[in-house]
Amino acid sequence: MPYVNIKITREGATPEKKARLIEGVTRLLQDELGKNPQTTVVVIDEVDTDNWGIGGETVTQRRKEEKKTTVV
Repeated sequence: MPYVNIKITREGATPEKKARLIEGVTRLLQDELGKNPQTTVVVIDEVDTDNWGIGGETVTQRRKEEKKTTVV
């Protein structure tokens, strides 16, 4: 029974997009590894950007910095 955990930031992922992710990952495991889609579990965790860090800073802060450099 495959278990897949997808972690994404909480922004812009509509229920339809998440449903396509679940379907696509399930299909990929079936096609590439022969896994039974009926026993494949896919979980999507959405994380606030304040709770996701890269390179010592939050994603929220990184995005603010990116906006500053693209506006200037």
